[in-house]
Amino acid sequence: MTREELKISNMYDLRYTEAALFAGLCYPWEALPRIHDFIAELGPKLPTGEYEERMPHVWVHRTARIADSVSLSEYIIIGAETELRQCAFLRGNILIGRGCVVGNSCELKNSVLFDKVQVPHYNYVGDSVLGHRSHMGAASLTSNVRSDKKPVRVHASDGDIETGLKKFGAMLSDHVEVGCGSVLNPGCCIGAHTDIYPLSSVRGCVPAHSIYKSKEAIVTKAEE
Repeated sequence: MTREELKISNMYDLRYTEAALFAGLCYPWEALPRIHDFIAELGPKLPTGEYEERMPHVWVHRTARIADSVSLSEYIIIGAETELRQCAFLRGNILIGRGCVVGNSCELKNSVLFDKVQVPHYNYVGDSVLGHRSHMGAASLTSNVRSDKKPVRVHASDGDIETGLKKFGAMLSDHVEVGCGSVLNPGCCIGAHTDIYPLSSVRGCVPAHSIYKSKEAIVTKAEE
């Protein structure tokens, strides 16, 4: 993926999230440090007929379904018709859209889930943005810190981009399918309508409309 392809306007359909979070930004990861303050500002403005503040700084749409065993920290917004299943752990700074599924024993922190995202089984999503209708298979996860603890770079095909972020998981564009047991390494960016084979370890950027079989075998769907 080129620097141009990595821009917000080319990776995401902002009709399916709170677009104001991304206003004035170039790349989607630039939104990560803004999530906390954005939720703090937006939450009190949400219509009380639709949302309830279940605890300080946690706003839940009245049609959302939250299991009793779910753990919610602070600065969270959960959209309409979203389901949080047993023992999900939301650590804070999380914006979840409409019709999402956060499944049993999943852990989320400092992330944005667009509408219709599914992370249904044993997933970890940290410091990441998951686009409209993206799906993470069972036990797939984002790794959000480099082993050397240095700031994460995004490896675009036309040159690296310095993010300045020490915590940066993955940017999944719209309609991405991540296979079971896969690891998305820090700074991983995946283009729209791309499928990741199960048990993959993904680094760098994967173009849109691709099938990722391994680092050496990335094919366009038209070639299948």
